[in-house]
Amino acid sequence: MVFEHFAINVPDVRSHARWYVDHLGFRVVRQKPDAPYTHFLGDDTGRVIVELYSNPSAPVLPFAQLLPLCFHIAVIAADARAERVRLEQAGATFFSEENLPDGGRLIMLRDPWGVALQLCQRAQPL
Repeated sequence: MVFEHFAINVPDVRSHARWYVDHLGFRVVRQKPDAPYTHFLGDDTGRVIVELYSNPSAPVLPFAQLLPLCFHIAVIAADARAERVRLEQAGATFFSEENLPDGGRLIMLRDPWGVALQLCQRAQPL
């Protein structure tokens, strides 16, 4: 088996997807123009895909109430602190910062819809 994607039901998929494209550098791999407006978003490596959709037949999780350790989207950031500032200016909110013993840094934010977003500045890539 090979990992294909993971999916999240969100309240406003078109705005959410646009924010990820504009501010995280994701690209739309495929999208559905009618309900549930499914958007498959990929990173520039084409290795990771997230599917966002707004499907009223399933509940939207209360992302802003979930601890980020329950669920988060993690991205690599060469300078996590600078990216934090940039993303906060775009509507993200700060949650926590952890400086790792090996010199790496993990910064947890919430996107404008409350979904946890982790900025990973790793001393040793995964």
